[in-house]
Parts: sequence; C-alpha cells; structure tokens
Amino acid sequence: MFAAMVRMSVSIIAMISLFGTQAACDSTEKTSTPDPGVATDRPVKQIEFSSGSQLEQLINELNYTPEAWLAGVRELPRLYITNIPPRWRDKTSKELDVVTKKRIFFRLIGPLALHSNELIQADRDRLLLIIKNLREGTPVSSDDQTFLRETAAVYKVIEREADLTDHSLHDKLLRRVDTLPPSLVLAQAAEESGWGTSRFAAAGNALFGMWTWDGKGVMPLQQRSELGNYKIASFETPLQSVIAYMHNLNTHQAYRALRVRRAELRKADTKVTGWELAKTLIKYSERGQKYVDSLHSLIKGNKLQPTDDAYLGDGPTILLIPVGEGAY
Repeated sequence: MFAAMVRMSVSIIAMISLFGTQAACDSTEKTSTPDPGVATDRPVKQIEFSSGSQLEQLINELNYTPEAWLAGVRELPRLYITNIPPRWRDKTSKELDVVTKKRIFFRLIGPLALHSNELIQADRDRLLLIIKNLREGTPVSSDDQTFLRETAAVYKVIEREADLTDHSLHDKLLRRVDTLPPSLVLAQAAEESGWGTSRFAAAGNALFGMWTWDGKGVMPLQQRSELGNYKIASFETPLQSVIAYMHNLNTHQAYRALRVRRAELRKADTKVTGWELAKTLIKYSERGQKYVDSLHSLIKGNKLQPTDDAYLGDGPTILLIPVGEGAY
C-alpha cells in the first residue's frame, strides 16, 4: 500500500516537483503512494490508526514520551505519518487540551524533520568526499562527476555545463546542501500550519505555507490577485512537504542570509541552532521581524532547543496510516 525508496538523491527532489520560487506538488489529492526518501534498508511496519487514543497508545509503547524526553532521551523512533487526516482539523484537535495537541504535533513532525536531514546529510557527505578528491587531484569516477553536476543543478548552483573543479562552485554548493535544526523546522511547521489544523494541511499536507505558480495546489479562499494565480503547494505526504521546505530554504535567494550564517557557524565549529537561524528569516513572511519574534517565542515557549540534539534510532521504519472516517 505504501512502498518506499532506498534514499534521497537529486532525482527525488525533482519527483516532488520543485518549480518557480517555491515548492510545488503534482496533485492536490492525497494518496498512499510511494514516498520519496523513506528507506527500505530496514524493516518496515505499517500501522493503521483511526483515533487519537490509538496514536497515543502507540507512541507510549515506543517510549516516545514526555517522561523519556525529560530524562534526557534524545533518540526518536522512525515514525512517519503518511497523511494529515482532515479529522485532525475538524474534530480531534478540538477535543484535545492544548498541551496534548502540541505534544502530538511535535512528536509526529519531529521524525520527519530528522529523516529529511538524514537524506541531506548523506548527499553532503558524498559531496564532501568528491570535492576533497577533486581538490587533491585524486581521480573521481564518472558516477561521482554526474552526481556532483546533477546536485549542483538541482540546488540551483549551475544551469549548464560548468567546471567541476571550480572551488567557488564547491563552496556555494556546500552552503546549500546542508541540514536544518529540528527546532526551527518544528517552530515553522507549527506557525505556518496552525499545529497541522490549517485548511492547506488538511487538504494537501502543506505544513509550511509554500506558494506555487506552476504546480497544482490548494487555492486560498482570498487570493490576492495582484500577486498572480498562486496556490499553496500541496504534497502527497507530510514527508514530501518537509523535504520541499528544506530545499526551499537551501536554494531560494530570499534565504541566502540563513545559508551564510549557517556556513559561518560551521566554519567556527559552533553549534547550528534553530534560534540562531530563525534570526535570518525576516523575508519568510510579510510580518518581517514580528515573524522572527514569533518563531523565537515558539522555540522558547515550547522548549524546542533540545530537539536540535535529537536523532533517529536504528529501529524499524513505522508508517502511520490514518484509516476510518475523516482519514482522507
């Protein structure tokens, strides 16, 4: 029902259909189709759930609890929800207290953020080795040359043929092919999707309010005509939404300041935090500095800073599949 691919490469980003200045998706319909990026190099379990209580029970059985987190456990299960069910917006979230609603949201989006980072890190590690060999004059295979060229194209560093030994190309590419702190991802997902309750999240797994002019998406109820025929990009799965969001921050010219600051922190061997990178996102919203302040408030108020130290365990991949009324 829900197959998977081995790992993300440059082709997977293309499969998510990244067009224009923002990410786009091929369809507004949400179905359980193969999800780019979910690895098959480990056992895969498919678990269906029809209620919030079932979900809470599963999470507790995995020791994915507030108590474990407070005890210093930073290992997260490979728990990937395959669809944001409309019933979360229409019913479930309204029946929960605020603390429980937030906790469920963060615990479901957290593994998606970490897995997306794993995929980026795998590509970055390969790039680092290729670039090291090129700079040392060590022979580089044709496969590695192709990977370097295709990655540079997908990350919008080159458009045509380019000198793969160019150090400036290497530096720019490494500034883009890099991970994002989970605390930032969680804060933006909460802010942009209203804790997963927005119409765009329910209709198209859209967690980050990304616009598209080229692909299909969800039309805003009050579209601003002066900005063209735009939509909010929709995705087949929440994981695709997270992957596209990260690619957007890593490539769009509006977020160059984030990439520069991240590279500065890397060079200084200083921890890259969501708090620090949030300072650079003035252009993500028309609210400017107020938007940055809101992200900081979410990070601080929900104690998200420790999520920057979280990692995925070596257990099986668990695909959470909503079923029953209000699942799709």
